[in-house]
Amino acid sequence: MGGKEGRLLTICVALLALFIFPAQAIKLDVEASHNPHVKCIWNYALSDTLVIVTINTAVPSHLPKHDYDEQRIDVEVVDGSKHNNIYLSKKNIKTETRMAINTHSHADLGVCVKNIQKKGSNLKHLVTTIDLDVDIGADAVDYNAIANQESLSGLETEMRKLEAVAEEIVTEMDYLKKREEKMRDTNESTNQRVELTAWLTVLALIVLGAWQIFHLRSFFQKRYLIDS
Repeated sequence: MGGKEGRLLTICVALLALFIFPAQAIKLDVEASHNPHVKCIWNYALSDTLVIVTINTAVPSHLPKHDYDEQRIDVEVVDGSKHNNIYLSKKNIKTETRMAINTHSHADLGVCVKNIQKKGSNLKHLVTTIDLDVDIGADAVDYNAIANQESLSGLETEMRKLEAVAEEIVTEMDYLKKREEKMRDTNESTNQRVELTAWLTVLALIVLGAWQIFHLRSFFQKRYLIDS
């Protein structure tokens, strides 16, 4: 009974995760320029996580097809960690391109694109439509290939995927717990330092006050303003 309850709980958590953490699919128009601005799409990913980035480019339907040859789409996959990791850098993407990486740090992962207008081109308002799909963790795994390799049924395949999603949630919760513990330790250490500084300040004030009293007493005694 306990095993069934545990499996049911895992499925419920995984289903909840599918609604909370959907796959990131974005469609955007990027204008070309000789000095283009970089547009980045950010998603958080844990360390050692598989990420699949799928990017497809096309000229909007209302623009001439030859405009496509006047533009160059460059893509770079980076993260926001202190190491500023650069995972991939691809230039002149023309067709659907899939890129796979494994993250190195707990950090925001950015897919950055820029549309460069080629030298010698004087056309204005060049635009490329980009379809960007970022699959992280369990969403990046090809479960159809696994099902074919291991001869899994449809239900078993879905169970495998839900199990992977649940494991991701547990891993992220462990990471958040460790991060909370680290922040709590830092907070306690800071409080101890503040408390120590406060006591030192009080002690310094007491010593300074005693010295001032002694000095004034000695001064008044020398002027015969008070008795010894």
